[in-house]
Amino acid sequence: MAAKTYAIVADVNVRSGPGTSYGKVGRLRAGTRVTIACQKPGETVTGPTGTSKLWDRIGSGRYVSDTYVRTGSDGYVAPRC
Repeated sequence: MAAKTYAIVADVNVRSGPGTSYGKVGRLRAGTRVTIACQKPGETVTGPTGTSKLWDRIGSGRYVSDTYVRTGSDGYVAPRC
């Protein structure tokens, strides 16, 4: 079975860790689909889907705020990191 993917809802910076103080390691455009490897709490961010401290790891050293990912949930949808 293919891994579940989720849509990015607005252009977002990809960070090296779960917060905006971490370095930028890329940028994703709205509409890009990502696979969430795991999720962890970090800096609280207000984004297009609300306010959350959840961050989604989409690759090694690649995190985006869960508020920029359309998961259909305001909680965990993947294992904790």
